[in-house]
Amino acid sequence: MKTLYVTFAFLIFQLFGTTASAQNEINVVKGYSPQIGTTVAMLEDLKARVTSSVQNLNQEQTDFLLDDKANSVGAMIYHLAATEKYYQLYTFENRGYNAEEKAIWETALGLGDQGRETIKDQPISYYLEIWDKVRKETLKLLKTKDDKWFEAKVKGSSMNNHWAWYHVMEHQANHMGQIRLIIKRMEE
Repeated sequence: MKTLYVTFAFLIFQLFGTTASAQNEINVVKGYSPQIGTTVAMLEDLKARVTSSVQNLNQEQTDFLLDDKANSVGAMIYHLAATEKYYQLYTFENRGYNAEEKAIWETALGLGDQGRETIKDQPISYYLEIWDKVRKETLKLLKTKDDKWFEAKVKGSSMNNHWAWYHVMEHQANHMGQIRLIIKRMEE
């Protein structure tokens, strides 16, 4: 049994770049206040899982559609970046997209027919790099805040900053499931 566990832990390390025991812990990321640091750990874990699921997709797989109402994996990664960017603006600047930002992010945020028509023909690395850039900014901005800010209401809203970033995290987990389903269906 011990050999089986060691083999399993090695496979987890190979797949996710971590040990099985580290994968099962959430710790405060240094440089952040306790609540924000815990959320950052979870955001980063989810992003790593999504990335490991998609990073080796070829162009056909990146643009694959299950049906005429589906979204591609590439579009969903772009959507995750667009959602995170929106919540950056919403929680740190108390605003939505401006006109320039709408041109970049609005289609990815909404997806649908327009997304299917326009978000394609780019390698998966293109979408992952967009998300990496957005995440880098998120991490930088979260370092400037403390738990008092995290628990404060977003100006003009009934939600607090903590809930807003929890929503970003649950949104990523939701799409991670969709992405993995799509990948599995591609293989059939």
